[in-house]
Amino acid sequence: MNSEILGVVASFLITLLIAIPLGKYLAKMFAGERVWTDFLKPLESGLFKLAGIRPGEPMDWKQFLKAMLTINLLWLVYGFFVLIYQDKLPFNPDGNPGMTTDLAFNTIISFVVNCDLQHYSGESGLTYLTQQIIVMFLMFTSAATGIAAAVGLFKAFRDKTTTNLGNFWDFFVKVITRLLLPLSFVVAIILAFNGATASYKGKDQFISLQGDTVNVSRGPAAQMIAIKHLGTNGGGWYGANSAHPLENPNYITNITEIVSQMIVPMAMIIGFGYFIRRKKLGWVIFAMMMVGMFMLLIPTISSELGGNPALTKLGITQTTGAMEGKEVRIGPLATGYWSTLTTIVSTGSVNGMHDSTMPLTGAWQLLGMMINGFFGGCGVGILNYFIYLIIAVFISGLMVGRTPEFLGHKVEAREVKIAAMITLLSPFLIMAGTALAAFVFNNYGDADWAVKPANWLNNPGYHGFSEMLYEMTSANANNGSGFEGLGDNNIFWNVATGFVLILGRFLPIIGPVAIAGMLAKKKYIPESAGTLKTDTFTFGVMTLAVILVLNALSYFPALALGPIAEYFSMK
Repeated sequence: MNSEILGVVASFLITLLIAIPLGKYLAKMFAGERVWTDFLKPLESGLFKLAGIRPGEPMDWKQFLKAMLTINLLWLVYGFFVLIYQDKLPFNPDGNPGMTTDLAFNTIISFVVNCDLQHYSGESGLTYLTQQIIVMFLMFTSAATGIAAAVGLFKAFRDKTTTNLGNFWDFFVKVITRLLLPLSFVVAIILAFNGATASYKGKDQFISLQGDTVNVSRGPAAQMIAIKHLGTNGGGWYGANSAHPLENPNYITNITEIVSQMIVPMAMIIGFGYFIRRKKLGWVIFAMMMVGMFMLLIPTISSELGGNPALTKLGITQTTGAMEGKEVRIGPLATGYWSTLTTIVSTGSVNGMHDSTMPLTGAWQLLGMMINGFFGGCGVGILNYFIYLIIAVFISGLMVGRTPEFLGHKVEAREVKIAAMITLLSPFLIMAGTALAAFVFNNYGDADWAVKPANWLNNPGYHGFSEMLYEMTSANANNGSGFEGLGDNNIFWNVATGFVLILGRFLPIIGPVAIAGMLAKKKYIPESAGTLKTDTFTFGVMTLAVILVLNALSYFPALALGPIAEYFSMK
Protein backbone atom coordinates (compact mmCIF):
# COMPACT_ATOMS: atom_id res chain seq x y z
CA MET A 1 0.00 0.00 0.00
CA ASN A 2 2.82 2.42 0.84
CA SER A 3 4.37 1.82 -2.57
CA GLU A 4 1.00 2.54 -4.23
CA ILE A 5 0.69 5.83 -2.34
CA LEU A 6 4.24 6.79 -3.33
CA GLY A 7 3.41 5.98 -6.95
CA VAL A 8 0.37 8.27 -6.96
CA VAL A 9 2.24 11.09 -5.18
CA ALA A 10 5.15 10.74 -7.63
CA SER A 11 2.73 10.86 -10.59
CA PHE A 12 1.13 14.04 -9.27
CA LEU A 13 4.45 15.80 -8.56
CA ILE A 14 5.91 14.86 -11.95
CA THR A 15 2.77 16.27 -13.60
CA LEU A 16 3.21 19.61 -11.82
CA LEU A 17 6.95 19.76 -12.56
CA ILE A 18 6.21 19.41 -16.28
CA ALA A 19 2.94 21.39 -16.52
CA ILE A 20 4.17 24.63 -14.92
CA PRO A 21 7.13 25.34 -17.25
CA LEU A 22 5.08 23.97 -20.18
CA GLY A 23 2.37 26.55 -19.45
CA LYS A 24 4.91 29.38 -19.48
CA TYR A 25 6.35 28.07 -22.74
CA LEU A 26 2.89 27.92 -24.36
CA ALA A 27 2.14 31.50 -23.33
CA LYS A 28 5.34 32.75 -24.97
CA MET A 29 4.96 30.61 -28.07
CA PHE A 30 1.38 31.67 -28.78
CA ALA A 31 2.22 35.32 -28.07
CA GLY A 32 4.88 35.20 -30.78
CA GLU A 33 7.80 35.66 -28.38
CA ARG A 34 11.09 33.88 -28.91
CA VAL A 35 11.08 30.23 -27.81
CA TRP A 36 13.43 27.31 -28.43
CA THR A 37 11.12 25.75 -31.02
CA ASP A 38 11.51 28.70 -33.41
CA PHE A 39 13.73 26.47 -35.57
CA LEU A 40 10.45 24.96 -36.84
CA LYS A 41 9.38 28.23 -38.51
CA PRO A 42 10.60 27.19 -42.01
CA LEU A 43 8.54 23.98 -41.79
CA GLU A 44 5.45 25.92 -40.71
CA SER A 45 5.99 28.55 -43.43
CA GLY A 46 6.22 25.79 -46.03
CA LEU A 47 2.94 24.26 -44.83
CA PHE A 48 1.19 27.65 -44.91
CA LYS A 49 2.53 28.41 -48.40
CA LEU A 50 1.46 24.99 -49.66
CA ALA A 51 -2.07 25.51 -48.28
CA GLY A 52 -2.33 29.12 -49.43
CA ILE A 53 -2.78 30.42 -45.86
CA ARG A 54 -1.63 33.80 -44.58
CA PRO A 55 -0.93 33.05 -40.89
CA GLY A 56 -0.53 36.71 -39.95
CA GLU A 57 -4.00 37.65 -41.20
CA PRO A 58 -6.22 38.69 -38.26
CA MET A 59 -9.59 37.06 -37.69
CA ASP A 60 -12.60 38.27 -35.73
CA TRP A 61 -14.56 35.69 -33.75
CA LYS A 62 -16.88 34.82 -36.61
CA GLN A 63 -14.02 34.24 -39.08
CA PHE A 64 -12.16 32.26 -36.43
CA LEU A 65 -15.09 29.91 -35.82
CA LYS A 66 -15.83 29.59 -39.55
CA ALA A 67 -12.30 28.32 -40.19
CA MET A 68 -12.54 25.86 -37.29
CA LEU A 69 -15.92 24.43 -38.30
CA THR A 70 -15.09 24.18 -42.01
CA ILE A 71 -12.00 22.00 -41.57
CA ASN A 72 -13.75 19.77 -39.02
CA LEU A 73 -16.62 19.20 -41.46
CA LEU A 74 -14.12 18.12 -44.11
CA TRP A 75 -12.63 15.51 -41.74
CA LEU A 76 -16.09 14.16 -40.96
CA VAL A 77 -16.86 13.43 -44.60
CA TYR A 78 -13.42 12.05 -45.44
CA GLY A 79 -13.22 9.75 -42.43
CA PHE A 80 -16.75 8.38 -42.80
CA PHE A 81 -16.09 6.83 -46.21
CA VAL A 82 -12.61 5.56 -45.31
CA LEU A 83 -14.03 3.64 -42.32
CA ILE A 84 -16.79 2.04 -44.41
CA TYR A 85 -14.32 0.83 -47.04
CA GLN A 86 -11.33 0.06 -44.80
CA ASP A 87 -11.44 -3.65 -45.68
CA LYS A 88 -10.63 -2.78 -49.30
CA LEU A 89 -7.59 -0.69 -48.35
CA PRO A 90 -4.02 -1.86 -47.60
CA PHE A 91 -2.32 -2.44 -44.21
CA ASN A 92 -4.97 -4.86 -42.98
CA PRO A 93 -2.92 -7.95 -42.02
CA ASP A 94 -5.65 -9.33 -39.74
CA GLY A 95 -8.42 -9.02 -42.36
CA ASN A 96 -10.70 -6.75 -40.31
CA PRO A 97 -14.02 -5.88 -42.04
CA GLY A 98 -15.34 -2.47 -43.03
CA MET A 99 -17.64 -0.68 -40.60
CA THR A 100 -21.42 -0.56 -40.84
CA THR A 101 -22.89 2.82 -41.75
CA ASP A 102 -24.19 3.61 -38.26
CA LEU A 103 -20.94 2.55 -36.56
CA ALA A 104 -18.86 4.60 -39.02
CA PHE A 105 -21.17 7.58 -38.35
CA ASN A 106 -20.60 7.30 -34.61
CA THR A 107 -16.87 6.58 -34.87
CA ILE A 108 -15.89 9.43 -37.17
CA ILE A 109 -17.86 11.99 -35.17
CA SER A 110 -16.37 10.62 -31.97
CA PHE A 111 -12.76 11.06 -33.12
CA VAL A 112 -13.32 14.43 -34.83
CA VAL A 113 -14.75 15.84 -31.58
CA ASN A 114 -11.91 14.47 -29.38
CA CYS A 115 -14.21 12.03 -27.58
CA ASP A 116 -12.98 8.66 -28.92
CA LEU A 117 -16.11 6.89 -27.73
CA GLN A 118 -15.52 3.42 -29.14
CA HIS A 119 -18.47 1.16 -29.92
CA TYR A 120 -16.00 -1.34 -31.38
CA SER A 121 -12.92 -3.16 -30.09
CA GLY A 122 -9.80 -1.44 -31.38
CA GLU A 123 -7.73 -4.42 -32.49
CA SER A 124 -10.63 -6.04 -34.41
CA GLY A 125 -12.68 -2.99 -35.42
CA LEU A 126 -10.02 -1.03 -37.33
CA THR A 127 -7.11 -1.79 -39.64
CA TYR A 128 -3.54 -0.59 -39.18
CA LEU A 129 -4.18 1.98 -41.91
CA THR A 130 -7.34 3.47 -40.40
CA GLN A 131 -5.82 3.38 -36.90
CA GLN A 132 -3.24 5.82 -38.26
CA ILE A 133 -4.72 7.92 -41.07
CA ILE A 134 -8.06 8.30 -39.27
CA VAL A 135 -7.64 7.71 -35.53
CA MET A 136 -4.09 8.98 -34.94
CA PHE A 137 -4.52 11.83 -37.41
CA LEU A 138 -7.71 13.02 -35.72
CA MET A 139 -6.15 12.67 -32.27
CA PHE A 140 -3.70 15.38 -33.31
CA THR A 141 -6.19 17.60 -35.14
CA SER A 142 -9.01 17.41 -32.57
CA ALA A 143 -6.65 18.33 -29.73
CA ALA A 144 -5.18 21.13 -31.82
CA THR A 145 -8.69 22.40 -32.60
CA GLY A 146 -9.56 22.71 -28.90
CA ILE A 147 -6.28 24.37 -27.97
CA ALA A 148 -6.47 26.81 -30.91
CA ALA A 149 -10.00 27.80 -29.85
CA ALA A 150 -8.76 28.43 -26.31
CA VAL A 151 -5.88 30.59 -27.59
CA GLY A 152 -8.42 32.64 -29.54
CA LEU A 153 -10.15 33.31 -26.22
CA PHE A 154 -6.78 34.19 -24.64
CA LYS A 155 -6.11 36.66 -27.44
CA ALA A 156 -9.43 38.39 -26.87
CA PHE A 157 -8.37 39.43 -23.37
CA ARG A 158 -4.68 40.16 -24.00
CA ASP A 159 -5.42 43.55 -25.55
CA LYS A 160 -7.69 46.14 -23.97
CA THR A 161 -10.03 46.51 -26.95
CA THR A 162 -9.76 44.41 -30.09
CA THR A 163 -11.67 42.48 -32.72
CA ASN A 164 -8.63 40.32 -33.52
CA LEU A 165 -8.68 36.84 -31.98
CA GLY A 166 -5.57 35.83 -33.88
CA ASN A 167 -5.37 33.42 -36.80
CA PHE A 168 -6.91 29.99 -36.26
CA TRP A 169 -4.59 28.30 -38.78
CA ASP A 170 -1.49 29.78 -37.15
CA PHE A 171 -2.48 28.51 -33.70
CA PHE A 172 -3.65 25.15 -35.08
CA VAL A 173 -0.41 24.34 -36.88
CA LYS A 174 1.82 25.50 -34.02
CA VAL A 175 -0.06 23.29 -31.55
CA ILE A 176 0.84 20.26 -33.66
CA THR A 177 4.40 21.16 -34.66
CA ARG A 178 5.58 22.73 -31.40
CA LEU A 179 3.59 20.88 -28.75
CA LEU A 180 1.93 17.61 -29.68
CA LEU A 181 4.45 16.09 -32.09
CA PRO A 182 7.58 16.65 -29.93
CA LEU A 183 5.90 15.39 -26.75
CA SER A 184 4.36 12.42 -28.56
CA PHE A 185 7.78 11.39 -29.85
CA VAL A 186 9.22 11.35 -26.32
CA VAL A 187 6.26 9.49 -24.79
CA ALA A 188 6.13 6.92 -27.61
CA ILE A 189 9.82 6.11 -27.13
CA ILE A 190 9.28 5.53 -23.40
CA LEU A 191 6.29 3.27 -24.08
CA ALA A 192 7.94 1.27 -26.85
CA PHE A 193 11.04 0.58 -24.74
CA ASN A 194 8.82 -0.61 -21.90
CA GLY A 195 6.86 -3.17 -23.89
CA ALA A 196 4.06 -1.36 -25.75
CA THR A 197 3.74 -2.83 -29.24
CA ALA A 198 5.22 -0.87 -32.16
CA SER A 199 5.08 -3.39 -34.99
CA TYR A 200 3.34 -3.53 -38.36
CA LYS A 201 3.15 -7.32 -38.32
CA GLY A 202 -0.13 -9.22 -37.95
CA LYS A 203 -1.25 -11.33 -35.01
CA ASP A 204 1.31 -13.38 -33.13
CA GLN A 205 0.76 -16.71 -31.36
CA PHE A 206 1.84 -18.17 -28.07
CA ILE A 207 1.04 -21.29 -26.05
CA SER A 208 -0.67 -20.52 -22.73
CA LEU A 209 0.00 -22.29 -19.44
CA GLN A 210 -3.11 -24.39 -20.14
CA GLY A 211 -1.62 -25.47 -23.46
CA ASP A 212 -3.99 -23.41 -25.61
CA THR A 213 -2.82 -21.60 -28.74
CA VAL A 214 -3.64 -17.91 -28.32
CA ASN A 215 -3.62 -15.27 -31.08
CA VAL A 216 -2.41 -11.85 -29.89
CA SER A 217 -2.99 -8.66 -31.87
CA ARG A 218 -0.03 -6.38 -32.43
CA GLY A 219 0.45 -3.17 -34.38
CA PRO A 220 2.05 0.28 -34.07
CA ALA A 221 0.27 0.98 -30.80
CA ALA A 222 2.94 2.95 -28.87
CA GLN A 223 2.66 5.89 -31.29
CA MET A 224 -1.10 6.11 -30.86
CA ILE A 225 -1.00 5.64 -27.08
CA ALA A 226 1.26 8.69 -26.81
CA ILE A 227 -1.05 11.12 -28.61
CA LYS A 228 -4.20 9.53 -27.19
CA HIS A 229 -3.10 10.77 -23.76
CA LEU A 230 -1.27 13.99 -24.64
CA GLY A 231 -4.27 15.12 -26.70
CA THR A 232 -6.79 13.98 -24.04
CA ASN A 233 -8.30 11.69 -26.68
CA GLY A 234 -8.37 8.34 -24.89
CA GLY A 235 -9.26 5.89 -27.63
CA GLY A 236 -7.52 2.55 -27.16
CA TRP A 237 -5.55 0.58 -29.72
CA TYR A 238 -6.90 -2.45 -27.87
CA GLY A 239 -10.46 -2.88 -26.67
CA ALA A 240 -9.37 -3.00 -23.02
CA ASN A 241 -7.59 0.35 -23.48
CA SER A 242 -4.80 1.00 -20.96
CA ALA A 243 -5.87 -2.00 -18.89
CA HIS A 244 -4.36 -4.13 -21.68
CA PRO A 245 -0.84 -5.40 -20.87
CA LEU A 246 0.45 -4.42 -24.33
CA GLU A 247 -0.98 -0.90 -24.08
CA ASN A 248 0.14 -0.28 -20.50
CA PRO A 249 2.72 -2.97 -19.70
CA ASN A 250 4.06 -1.85 -16.30
CA TYR A 251 4.02 0.80 -13.60
CA ILE A 252 6.48 3.01 -15.50
CA THR A 253 4.13 3.17 -18.47
CA ASN A 254 1.20 3.69 -16.11
CA ILE A 255 2.88 6.78 -14.63
CA THR A 256 3.93 7.98 -18.09
CA GLU A 257 0.38 7.75 -19.42
CA ILE A 258 -1.34 9.38 -16.44
CA VAL A 259 1.18 12.23 -16.46
CA SER A 260 0.78 12.65 -20.23
CA GLN A 261 -2.96 13.16 -20.09
CA MET A 262 -2.78 15.91 -17.46
CA ILE A 263 0.18 18.09 -18.44
CA VAL A 264 -1.45 19.95 -21.35
CA PRO A 265 -4.80 20.72 -19.59
CA MET A 266 -2.88 22.01 -16.54
CA ALA A 267 -0.40 23.94 -18.68
CA MET A 268 -3.22 25.69 -20.55
CA ILE A 269 -4.56 27.19 -17.32
CA ILE A 270 -1.14 28.47 -16.29
CA GLY A 271 -0.49 29.67 -19.82
CA PHE A 272 -3.77 31.64 -19.79
CA GLY A 273 -2.61 33.80 -16.87
CA TYR A 274 0.81 34.43 -18.39
CA PHE A 275 -0.58 35.10 -21.88
CA ILE A 276 -3.08 37.78 -20.82
CA ARG A 277 -0.55 39.26 -18.34
CA ARG A 278 -2.71 38.40 -15.33
CA LYS A 279 -0.73 35.65 -13.64
CA LYS A 280 -2.72 35.90 -10.42
CA LEU A 281 -5.99 35.13 -12.25
CA GLY A 282 -4.41 32.09 -13.88
CA TRP A 283 -3.17 30.77 -10.54
CA VAL A 284 -6.55 31.38 -8.85
CA ILE A 285 -8.32 29.38 -11.57
CA PHE A 286 -5.65 26.68 -11.30
CA ALA A 287 -6.13 26.49 -7.52
CA MET A 288 -9.93 26.19 -7.77
CA MET A 289 -9.64 23.46 -10.38
CA MET A 290 -7.17 21.64 -8.15
CA VAL A 291 -9.59 21.88 -5.21
CA GLY A 292 -12.36 20.48 -7.40
CA MET A 293 -10.09 17.64 -8.51
CA PHE A 294 -9.28 16.64 -4.92
CA MET A 295 -12.96 16.86 -3.95
CA LEU A 296 -13.56 14.05 -6.44
CA LEU A 297 -10.27 12.19 -5.99
CA ILE A 298 -10.25 11.71 -2.21
CA PRO A 299 -13.70 10.06 -1.91
CA THR A 300 -12.92 7.94 -4.99
CA ILE A 301 -9.78 6.52 -3.42
CA SER A 302 -11.58 6.04 -0.10
CA SER A 303 -14.40 4.18 -1.85
CA GLU A 304 -12.07 1.83 -3.75
CA LEU A 305 -9.78 1.09 -0.80
CA GLY A 306 -12.81 0.39 1.42
CA GLY A 307 -13.65 -2.74 -0.55
CA ASN A 308 -16.99 -4.18 -1.62
CA PRO A 309 -19.49 -4.50 1.28
CA ALA A 310 -21.19 -7.43 -0.48
CA LEU A 311 -17.93 -9.39 -0.31
CA THR A 312 -17.35 -8.30 3.28
CA LYS A 313 -20.70 -9.85 4.24
CA LEU A 314 -19.47 -13.14 2.78
CA GLY A 315 -16.47 -13.02 5.09
CA ILE A 316 -13.96 -12.29 2.31
CA THR A 317 -11.00 -10.19 3.43
CA GLN A 318 -10.18 -7.28 1.12
CA THR A 319 -6.88 -5.97 2.43
CA THR A 320 -5.97 -4.38 -0.89
CA GLY A 321 -9.40 -2.85 -1.51
CA ALA A 322 -12.00 -3.55 -4.20
CA MET A 323 -10.08 -5.54 -6.81
CA GLU A 324 -12.90 -6.39 -9.24
CA GLY A 325 -12.05 -4.95 -12.63
CA LYS A 326 -8.55 -3.89 -11.51
CA GLU A 327 -5.17 -4.97 -12.82
CA VAL A 328 -3.00 -6.55 -10.08
CA ARG A 329 0.10 -4.89 -11.51
CA ILE A 330 -1.53 -1.48 -10.99
CA GLY A 331 -3.77 -1.83 -7.91
CA PRO A 332 -6.95 -0.04 -6.75
CA LEU A 333 -5.23 3.15 -5.54
CA ALA A 334 -3.54 3.96 -8.84
CA THR A 335 -6.71 2.88 -10.66
CA GLY A 336 -8.81 5.24 -8.55
CA TYR A 337 -6.36 8.08 -9.21
CA TRP A 338 -6.48 7.40 -12.96
CA SER A 339 -10.30 7.15 -13.00
CA THR A 340 -10.63 10.61 -11.44
CA LEU A 341 -8.15 12.31 -13.72
CA THR A 342 -9.42 10.65 -16.90
CA THR A 343 -12.99 11.82 -16.19
CA ILE A 344 -12.23 15.41 -15.13
CA VAL A 345 -10.28 15.85 -18.35
CA SER A 346 -11.76 14.53 -21.57
CA THR A 347 -9.30 11.66 -22.01
CA GLY A 348 -11.57 8.77 -21.05
CA SER A 349 -8.82 6.17 -21.21
CA VAL A 350 -9.00 3.50 -18.49
CA ASN A 351 -6.51 1.30 -16.67
CA GLY A 352 -9.34 -0.62 -14.98
CA MET A 353 -13.00 -1.26 -15.73
CA HIS A 354 -15.19 1.67 -14.60
CA ASP A 355 -18.23 -0.57 -14.76
CA SER A 356 -16.71 -2.61 -11.90
CA THR A 357 -15.84 0.29 -9.61
CA MET A 358 -17.83 0.91 -6.44
CA PRO A 359 -21.16 2.78 -6.82
CA LEU A 360 -19.92 6.04 -5.27
CA THR A 361 -16.80 5.93 -7.43
CA GLY A 362 -19.14 5.77 -10.41
CA ALA A 363 -20.96 8.81 -9.05
CA TRP A 364 -17.72 10.81 -8.82
CA GLN A 365 -16.71 9.71 -12.32
CA LEU A 366 -20.07 10.88 -13.64
CA LEU A 367 -19.90 14.17 -11.75
CA GLY A 368 -16.40 14.89 -13.06
CA MET A 369 -17.70 14.57 -16.62
CA MET A 370 -20.88 16.50 -15.86
CA ILE A 371 -18.93 19.46 -14.48
CA ASN A 372 -16.37 19.16 -17.31
CA GLY A 373 -14.50 22.22 -16.06
CA PHE A 374 -11.80 20.96 -13.68
CA PHE A 375 -8.88 21.24 -16.14
CA GLY A 376 -11.01 19.58 -18.84
CA GLY A 377 -9.74 18.50 -22.24
CA CYS A 378 -7.03 20.16 -24.32
CA GLY A 379 -8.16 23.78 -24.59
CA VAL A 380 -11.82 23.15 -23.90
CA GLY A 381 -11.28 22.96 -20.13
CA ILE A 382 -10.62 26.69 -19.87
CA LEU A 383 -13.49 27.35 -22.32
CA ASN A 384 -15.92 25.45 -20.08
CA TYR A 385 -14.61 27.18 -16.97
CA PHE A 386 -14.98 30.55 -18.72
CA ILE A 387 -18.74 29.97 -18.97
CA TYR A 388 -18.85 29.38 -15.20
CA LEU A 389 -16.81 32.57 -14.74
CA ILE A 390 -19.35 34.63 -16.69
CA ILE A 391 -22.22 33.19 -14.64
CA ALA A 392 -20.28 33.88 -11.41
CA VAL A 393 -19.52 37.46 -12.50
CA PHE A 394 -23.21 38.03 -13.25
CA ILE A 395 -24.43 36.57 -9.94
CA SER A 396 -21.75 38.40 -7.95
CA GLY A 397 -22.65 41.66 -9.62
CA LEU A 398 -26.29 41.20 -8.64
CA MET A 399 -25.33 40.35 -5.06
CA VAL A 400 -23.20 43.45 -4.52
CA GLY A 401 -25.19 45.84 -6.71
CA ARG A 402 -22.45 46.42 -9.30
CA THR A 403 -22.44 46.21 -13.08
CA PRO A 404 -20.95 42.83 -13.99
CA GLU A 405 -17.48 43.21 -15.53
CA PHE A 406 -14.81 40.77 -16.60
CA LEU A 407 -11.25 41.95 -17.24
CA GLY A 408 -12.36 45.50 -17.93
CA HIS A 409 -15.34 44.70 -20.17
CA LYS A 410 -19.01 44.97 -19.23
CA VAL A 411 -20.89 41.70 -19.20
CA GLU A 412 -24.33 42.46 -20.59
CA ALA A 413 -27.51 40.56 -21.38
CA ARG A 414 -26.33 39.03 -24.65
CA GLU A 415 -23.23 37.44 -23.10
CA VAL A 416 -25.16 36.16 -20.08
CA LYS A 417 -27.86 34.63 -22.31
CA ILE A 418 -25.24 32.72 -24.34
CA ALA A 419 -23.56 31.53 -21.14
CA ALA A 420 -26.92 30.42 -19.72
CA MET A 421 -27.77 28.51 -22.90
CA ILE A 422 -24.41 26.70 -22.86
CA THR A 423 -24.86 25.93 -19.14
CA LEU A 424 -28.27 24.37 -19.81
CA LEU A 425 -27.11 22.48 -22.90
CA SER A 426 -25.23 19.70 -21.11
CA PRO A 427 -28.05 18.75 -18.69
CA PHE A 428 -30.50 18.78 -21.57
CA LEU A 429 -28.42 16.48 -23.78
CA ILE A 430 -27.56 14.10 -20.94
CA MET A 431 -31.03 13.93 -19.37
CA ALA A 432 -32.98 13.85 -22.63
CA GLY A 433 -30.70 11.18 -24.07
CA THR A 434 -30.87 9.00 -20.95
CA ALA A 435 -34.64 9.45 -20.66
CA LEU A 436 -35.11 8.41 -24.30
CA ALA A 437 -32.92 5.32 -23.80
CA ALA A 438 -34.77 4.35 -20.61
CA PHE A 439 -38.13 4.84 -22.34
CA VAL A 440 -37.17 2.62 -25.29
CA PHE A 441 -35.65 -0.02 -23.00
CA ASN A 442 -38.75 -0.22 -20.79
CA ASN A 443 -41.48 0.15 -23.41
CA TYR A 444 -40.01 -1.36 -26.57
CA GLY A 445 -37.68 -4.01 -25.19
CA ASP A 446 -38.87 -6.64 -27.66
CA ALA A 447 -38.81 -4.38 -30.71
CA ASP A 448 -37.79 -6.28 -33.83
CA TRP A 449 -34.41 -4.55 -34.19
CA ALA A 450 -31.06 -6.14 -35.04
CA VAL A 451 -30.26 -5.75 -31.33
CA LYS A 452 -33.36 -5.75 -29.14
CA PRO A 453 -33.43 -2.98 -26.51
CA ALA A 454 -34.09 -5.64 -23.85
CA ASN A 455 -30.59 -6.98 -24.60
CA TRP A 456 -28.77 -3.67 -24.08
CA LEU A 457 -28.02 -4.14 -20.40
CA ASN A 458 -26.07 -6.87 -18.64
CA ASN A 459 -26.95 -5.27 -15.32
CA PRO A 460 -30.63 -4.30 -14.83
CA GLY A 461 -31.83 -2.07 -12.02
CA TYR A 462 -29.89 0.88 -10.58
CA HIS A 463 -26.61 -0.08 -12.21
CA GLY A 464 -28.25 -0.53 -15.59
CA PHE A 465 -29.62 3.00 -15.36
CA SER A 466 -26.12 4.20 -14.44
CA GLU A 467 -24.73 2.50 -17.55
CA MET A 468 -27.11 4.43 -19.82
CA LEU A 469 -26.55 7.68 -17.91
CA TYR A 470 -22.78 7.19 -18.13
CA GLU A 471 -22.88 6.64 -21.90
CA MET A 472 -24.77 9.87 -22.56
CA THR A 473 -22.65 11.81 -20.06
CA SER A 474 -19.44 10.51 -21.61
CA ALA A 475 -20.61 11.46 -25.09
CA ASN A 476 -21.63 14.96 -24.04
CA ALA A 477 -18.36 15.56 -22.15
CA ASN A 478 -16.27 14.32 -25.12
CA ASN A 479 -14.79 11.80 -22.70
CA GLY A 480 -15.25 8.40 -24.32
CA SER A 481 -14.98 6.12 -21.28
CA GLY A 482 -17.91 3.82 -20.58
CA PHE A 483 -19.67 1.47 -18.22
CA GLU A 484 -19.08 -1.44 -20.55
CA GLY A 485 -21.97 -3.54 -19.30
CA LEU A 486 -23.96 -1.60 -21.90
CA GLY A 487 -24.26 -3.14 -25.36
CA ASP A 488 -23.75 0.03 -27.37
CA ASN A 489 -22.82 -1.13 -30.89
CA ASN A 490 -26.33 -0.88 -32.34
CA ILE A 491 -28.16 1.69 -34.39
CA PHE A 492 -29.87 3.40 -31.43
CA TRP A 493 -26.71 4.10 -29.42
CA ASN A 494 -24.56 4.81 -32.46
CA VAL A 495 -26.95 7.45 -33.80
CA ALA A 496 -28.15 8.92 -30.49
CA THR A 497 -24.67 9.40 -29.03
CA GLY A 498 -23.45 10.63 -32.42
CA PHE A 499 -25.73 13.66 -32.19
CA VAL A 500 -24.89 14.23 -28.52
CA LEU A 501 -21.18 14.06 -29.40
CA ILE A 502 -21.27 16.75 -32.05
CA LEU A 503 -23.57 19.13 -30.13
CA GLY A 504 -21.70 18.61 -26.87
CA ARG A 505 -18.40 19.44 -28.57
CA PHE A 506 -18.95 22.41 -30.82
CA LEU A 507 -21.63 24.48 -29.08
CA PRO A 508 -19.52 24.78 -25.87
CA ILE A 509 -16.64 25.97 -28.08
CA ILE A 510 -18.72 28.37 -30.17
CA GLY A 511 -20.37 29.95 -27.09
CA PRO A 512 -17.22 30.96 -25.14
CA VAL A 513 -15.35 32.14 -28.25
CA ALA A 514 -18.36 34.23 -29.28
CA ILE A 515 -18.66 35.74 -25.78
CA ALA A 516 -14.93 36.51 -25.72
CA GLY A 517 -15.12 38.16 -29.13
CA MET A 518 -18.12 40.29 -28.09
CA LEU A 519 -16.47 41.38 -24.85
CA ALA A 520 -13.11 42.12 -26.46
CA LYS A 521 -14.49 44.70 -28.87
CA LYS A 522 -16.23 46.65 -26.09
CA LYS A 523 -14.61 49.74 -24.65
CA TYR A 524 -12.05 48.86 -21.98
CA ILE A 525 -12.97 50.13 -18.51
CA PRO A 526 -9.97 50.64 -16.19
CA GLU A 527 -10.22 49.10 -12.73
CA SER A 528 -11.47 51.36 -9.95
CA ALA A 529 -12.46 51.04 -6.32
CA GLY A 530 -15.86 49.80 -7.44
CA THR A 531 -14.55 47.06 -9.74
CA LEU A 532 -15.37 43.49 -8.81
CA LYS A 533 -11.95 41.82 -8.92
CA THR A 534 -11.95 38.37 -10.50
CA ASP A 535 -8.38 37.43 -9.59
CA THR A 536 -8.97 37.08 -5.85
CA PHE A 537 -9.29 33.94 -3.77
CA THR A 538 -12.78 35.09 -2.71
CA PHE A 539 -14.04 35.26 -6.28
CA GLY A 540 -12.36 31.94 -7.00
CA VAL A 541 -14.36 30.35 -4.20
CA MET A 542 -17.49 32.06 -5.52
CA THR A 543 -16.91 30.52 -8.95
CA LEU A 544 -16.35 27.09 -7.41
CA ALA A 545 -19.59 27.47 -5.44
CA VAL A 546 -21.46 28.37 -8.64
CA ILE A 547 -20.05 25.26 -10.33
CA LEU A 548 -21.09 22.98 -7.48
CA VAL A 549 -24.57 24.48 -7.05
CA LEU A 550 -25.42 24.50 -10.77
CA ASN A 551 -24.32 20.91 -11.26
CA ALA A 552 -25.96 19.68 -8.06
CA LEU A 553 -29.28 21.18 -9.15
CA SER A 554 -28.90 19.77 -12.66
CA TYR A 555 -27.72 16.25 -11.96
CA PHE A 556 -28.55 15.15 -8.42
CA PRO A 557 -31.90 13.51 -9.37
CA ALA A 558 -30.23 11.39 -12.06
CA LEU A 559 -27.33 10.44 -9.77
CA ALA A 560 -29.84 9.54 -7.06
CA LEU A 561 -31.61 7.13 -9.42
CA GLY A 562 -28.36 5.45 -10.43
CA PRO A 563 -25.13 5.21 -8.41
CA ILE A 564 -26.47 6.67 -5.16
CA ALA A 565 -29.43 4.28 -5.10
CA GLU A 566 -27.06 1.40 -5.88
CA TYR A 567 -24.81 2.44 -3.00
CA PHE A 568 -27.64 2.35 -0.47
CA SER A 569 -28.94 -0.94 -1.88
CA MET A 570 -25.59 -2.55 -0.99
CA LYS A 571 -25.75 -1.46 2.65
